Amino acid sequence: MTAAATTVTAPITKSGRVRPLDGLRQTFTMAWRSLVAVKHNPLELVDYSITPIMFVFLFTYVLGGQMAGSPEAYLKYALPGIIVQNTLFMTMYTAMALNTDLTKGVFDRLRSLPIARSAPLIGRITADLAKHLWALLLMIGLGLLLGFRVTGGVGGFLLGTLLVIVFAAAVSWSAVLIGMLAGDAEKVQAFAFTIIFPITFTSSAFVMVDTMPGWLQAWSDVNPVTHLSDAFRGLLLGGPVAGPVLWSLVWAAGIAVVFYPLAMRAYRAKT
Repeated sequence: MTAAATTVTAPITKSGRVRPLDGLRQTFTMAWRSLVAVKHNPLELVDYSITPIMFVFLFTYVLGGQMAGSPEAYLKYALPGIIVQNTLFMTMYTAMALNTDLTKGVFDRLRSLPIARSAPLIGRITADLAKHLWALLLMIGLGLLLGFRVTGGVGGFLLGTLLVIVFAAAVSWSAVLIGMLAGDAEKVQAFAFTIIFPITFTSSAFVMVDTMPGWLQAWSDVNPVTHLSDAFRGLLLGGPVAGPVLWSLVWAAGIAVVFYPLAMRAYRAKT
């Protein structure tokens, strides 16, 4: 989000509210401005491009031989989990960006304009979901070059991609809440690593659950990252996925129901 976004205006009704269609247009305008701003911030391009590539290479060629006998065999199992982990980490970029805008007074400037109050927030989330999609496609493309095959067909790939993006959208509301409440971007990042690392590494994203100690299996079996990883893996490779997909959607709905109202309350209070 940049100062240029303050040029977005639209008619308002007599009650002082922005018309719904105008609010939607403003949201997409803010999303587009967030995407265009990437070219002015090369480090963000690194986060969304180089980091996913690094994850794929490190997990495949450093851990592959030990975990599955060969990098190629491990890639087939781990790539969906690597994508899920990367997507969850990337949701915290939303939190950091919102926190930076908040501390730099961007929302103070936007408040004085006749635009939908939610447009900057929803626009940011929409833009970040587009970046999630870019990173996902980049990792799938790299996986194909390294020997991964989408044996679940085009339909499985599209449904899997949609499921991951829907889950990311739900988790984004928790990121909004963190971004609004954290004192600075460094605290956002520290909190993200503290939560996301243990959740992803105690799931089926990188190892089979039945190789874990019994007490850890009990947690992993209900871990939302396990359900999402299994669902995405099953859709890409083919196989029974009804249970994991259903539980992934249940977790996504639950996360959204809990964090959306909390995030919006914090957003209104801060802006």
